[in-house]
Amino acid sequence: MPSRYLSFRCSVPWLLLSLQTLFFIYVFFHFPDGANIYSPSNFYPEFQDVNHMVIFGFGFFLMVLRRYGFSSTGLNFLLIVLGVQCSVLVEDLLLFFFLSCSLAKAVVSTTAVAISTGAVLGKANPVQLIVMSLVELVFFYASRCINRRFLQVPDHLTLMHVHLFGAYFGVAVTSRFPEPPPGLDKNRSTPKSELFSMLGTVFVWVFWPSFNSILADSKKEAVLNTYFALAVSAVAAFMLSALTSKDGKFRMTHIHSAVLAGGVTISYTAHSIQHPWIAMILGLLGSVITILGSHCLQRCFNPAFKLQDTSGVHFTFGLPAVLGAVAAVVLCVIEKGISTQWNNLSSLGYLVFVDVGAFCQTISTALITGLITGLILNIKLLKTVHVSKYFDDQFYWEVSF
Repeated sequence: MPSRYLSFRCSVPWLLLSLQTLFFIYVFFHFPDGANIYSPSNFYPEFQDVNHMVIFGFGFFLMVLRRYGFSSTGLNFLLIVLGVQCSVLVEDLLLFFFLSCSLAKAVVSTTAVAISTGAVLGKANPVQLIVMSLVELVFFYASRCINRRFLQVPDHLTLMHVHLFGAYFGVAVTSRFPEPPPGLDKNRSTPKSELFSMLGTVFVWVFWPSFNSILADSKKEAVLNTYFALAVSAVAAFMLSALTSKDGKFRMTHIHSAVLAGGVTISYTAHSIQHPWIAMILGLLGSVITILGSHCLQRCFNPAFKLQDTSGVHFTFGLPAVLGAVAAVVLCVIEKGISTQWNNLSSLGYLVFVDVGAFCQTISTALITGLITGLILNIKLLKTVHVSKYFDDQFYWEVSF
């Protein structure tokens, strides 16, 4: 092993120690009793569901590579627990911009980190992943502040942009990493890795209604609409998988990604939809755009832009989030137009401008900051691993085969 990689023994532990000391000092002086961040006090069941979803669900969801299982689950856990502490710190610093500090919001925000990690899975070393996670959370909160302060987007809706931001931030970051050599076969999956990944998908699927409803005012509507959207997207995933495969069989990669599309698509409007059939239509469309998007992106978009989105977060989270953004605008226009009998078009136009502006700002911020972060991660100081070391646990873990 080249000597320049032995410094991980020194860099990773000392980086973690420095960050944990910073978080400890900040919490010690700013949250002596913790009461003002554990709010509301009766939300623990939903909080527990979201915690399971982010740590266990996404940890196994990322186990798509045959020789990268330890890193997929272990590093995801490390990034989440670091990210929650960083989120609490950043939220407290940004209270001036009307973002209330909450442990639930901190956990939900780390979903962006888990999604972005899927795009660079196997290519980024632990130091790069830690730096990427902290930088991404800062930029995500900055994007939320812009939407909240200047566009007057409700606080809980700015948080639901987490899928959009995480997917496009990750795609932008992975575009700055060198491509693996053509003969490298470690970036393949096996039936065992796909089975574990599907286990994570099932956990994420089960707990997604809590994710969409934990901060919503209308929790019953959010849970009901999310479940119907997820159910329809799961049924559509099996149907479309058999229709689009060459031999008419189910493909695990389709099921793995498309069954979650309904939860992502409905995230912006789950609390406001009054008729469950609308949620079911959005779930169906989310599954369709995920499976069709996976074909188009993997065959056309990714090779043209030299992207290697390892776990397919672009079509699993990015495209359904864009569909959900469009659906939110359409539903807002219909709802407000009918309630005002289409008489107040100026007010309606302003609402459309705010919604479109919030989504465009989120995507633009994610792409620009992701490109900058990707360039920073590939400087020599952060010790980028050689492409021959991609997708392999043995470089970071004690592994016995």
